[in-house]
Amino acid sequence: MLLFGHPYIGFEPFYHIDEIASIALTPPGSTLFLHFKEENLDIIMHMQENNLAFAIGVADLSEVVFAHNLGAKYIIVGEALAKSAQNTAENYLFDAKILCRLADTDSLEEKIIEGIDGVIFPEAIIKISG
Repeated sequence: MLLFGHPYIGFEPFYHIDEIASIALTPPGSTLFLHFKEENLDIIMHMQENNLAFAIGVADLSEVVFAHNLGAKYIIVGEALAKSAQNTAENYLFDAKILCRLADTDSLEEKIIEGIDGVIFPEAIIKISG
């Protein structure tokens, strides 16, 4: 299981962007993060065209499939969606890793038992404003 943002484990942060110009404010080789929504498709296409690593936050299974097809390295889901997203990723042999957002470690063991690829804590995401 991957752990992002836990104080016991070193990690490279994700950089939350909301416009293409914000990418220039992130370190080279960063993993970029944004939420799946139609108005972000131009940013996603830009990241694809420039071979940038990115994560997409999604709200439902359709968006999980869209994120995978758009080339996300990580697909970030809420706790309620985690198991279904993981099953979908395994069924369709996604290259993307499913990461479940957790506020604390209270449900970490549950996610381990469910076989979720990884978890991400709030400390792992740095907001970048252009």
